[in-house]
Amino acid sequence: MLPLALVLAFLLIPVVEIVLLVQVGEVIGLWPTLALLAAETVLGGWIVRREGRRAWHVLQDALRRGTVPERGLGDSALVMAGGVLLLIPGLITDVLGLLIVLPFTRPLVRRAASRYAARRVRLAGDRASMTFPPSAGGPGGPGLGPFGRFDPFDPGADARDPGTPRGPVVRGEVVEEDDHPSRT
Repeated sequence: MLPLALVLAFLLIPVVEIVLLVQVGEVIGLWPTLALLAAETVLGGWIVRREGRRAWHVLQDALRRGTVPERGLGDSALVMAGGVLLLIPGLITDVLGLLIVLPFTRPLVRRAASRYAARRVRLAGDRASMTFPPSAGGPGGPGLGPFGRFDPFDPGADARDPGTPRGPVVRGEVVEEDDHPSRT
């Protein structure tokens, strides 16, 4: 569903942006509309530069301290995404970019994005448990590795039943050769 929504967004947003720019241009004029777009692009470029540096410093500080930079790096990523939206010419992308960039709306966007991500992770886990149920020896089974009963990273794991003899086991049918004509 998400890939279809992205494709539709990439196809429809430019068309809607052009229609909206024409409407705004008819109301305020061509030059003020172009000046507005130029100002928003400059603002987006400035924000991307500033937040890129800030994100880099947050990451470096966290690595020096040996901690995980969760919130600071997440906020920097959101502000950079908002800055990129501001760089794209158009009024809709600029409004979305400002919603992400402004400090009093960013927490709302952060919460919505984290809820969405948590829901996607939960759905992926549910889908994985349907594909690999615990009784089939798939991920999530009690005492099983992430690869089921056979875990290549656990040398103690064994894919065979306890009663199966050690050594290579080839399942199939044994066919005994009759006298082969070339052996005569």
